[in-house]
Amino acid sequence: MELINHLKWRYATKKFDPDRGVSPTDLETLKEAIHLSVSSYGLQLYKVLIIEDQAIRKELKRVSWDQDQVTDASHLFVFCNHTRVDPEEIDAFIRLTSQKRKIDLEKLEGYASFMKAKLAEKSMTETRNWLERQPYLALGNLLMACAALKIDACPMEGFEPGAYNKILGLDEQGLNACVVAAVGYRHPEDRSKDLPKVRKPMEALFEEV
Repeated sequence: MELINHLKWRYATKKFDPDRGVSPTDLETLKEAIHLSVSSYGLQLYKVLIIEDQAIRKELKRVSWDQDQVTDASHLFVFCNHTRVDPEEIDAFIRLTSQKRKIDLEKLEGYASFMKAKLAEKSMTETRNWLERQPYLALGNLLMACAALKIDACPMEGFEPGAYNKILGLDEQGLNACVVAAVGYRHPEDRSKDLPKVRKPMEALFEEV
C-alpha cells in the first residue's frame, strides 16, 4: 500500500535543512489534515500554533534542550491543549453541529447535556490527562500528511511546557503546550535518515483475540 510506503519513508528527522521551506500550498494541506483529525466527542479542545518567527523560536530553543530542530526546521507546530473543559465550548460545538447538519438545536440539547455530565464526572487529574491526550490525535494526522507530501517532521516532547506557556502567553488563554512538531526537509548530512527502523516484531506487538 502507498500509505505503508509513506510511513516507511518517514523518520524523526534530527537535522533539518534551514534553507528549505515548506510551500504555502503544502502548509495549507498540513493545516487541513490537522483540521480533519478525530477528537473525543468531536470537540477539538486544543489549538495549534504554527511558528515561523526566528526570534521566538530562538527563545523556545533555549527551553527545548537546545535542540536545533526548533530553529532549523521550516515551521514549528506547537500543539496546545485546553486546561479546562468550558461548558461554552460544548455549547458552541452543538450550535455548529446544528448549523452544519441542519438539525434543530433543541434536538441536540440532550447530547450537550450528556457530554457535560460525562466530563463533569472526571476528577481534576482525569480531566487534565484527558485534555492532554487530545492533541496527540491531531499530531498523528500531521505526521501522516507530512509523509504523504514527502515533508520531514520530528515530534518532540523534549521541552519545558511551563516555559513555552510563558513565552507564548498561553496561560492567559487557558492553553498548555503539550507536544511539538518541527516540520521541514531533512539535511543531507542528517545521519538518522540512513538508519533502519527499529520496531518490535509483529507477533510481539499484536495479539488477536
